[in-house]
Amino acid sequence: MQPLIVSRWDPMQPMGACIGGAAHSQTRCSALSHQAGKIQSLTEEERAHLLPLLHNAQWVEVVGRDAIYKEFIFKDFNQAFGFMSRVALQAEKMDHHPEWFNVYNKVQITLSTHDCGGLSQRDITMATFMDQASLM
Repeated sequence: MQPLIVSRWDPMQPMGACIGGAAHSQTRCSALSHQAGKIQSLTEEERAHLLPLLHNAQWVEVVGRDAIYKEFIFKDFNQAFGFMSRVALQAEKMDHHPEWFNVYNKVQITLSTHDCGGLSQRDITMATFMDQASLM
């Protein structure tokens, strides 16, 4: 049985963009975001309250983009991969997937919400989950 290709990464597209094979199209991606309700960017008040908490946990704002970034360093590849597996399961539950890069014991993560073009509560929730998952 052939595996179903749900999505693929295209280096010519912005990270987080919906790229699809036969089972996942740009139209379908847009329709799903509308079905789930419009995701709102963080308000200035939410940013003033929430971003300092993330800064305390070593998350930084990305220059030139409404996103946050953090590099996690683990003892070895096994711990890094375990962390990524826990995050992947949570990302599927939330339907909110990180941009990430892994080499051996390092995992670099950028969070931003494609549906609203910037930071949303989903990013705050995911960042908090990642911080907790990194301690397991």
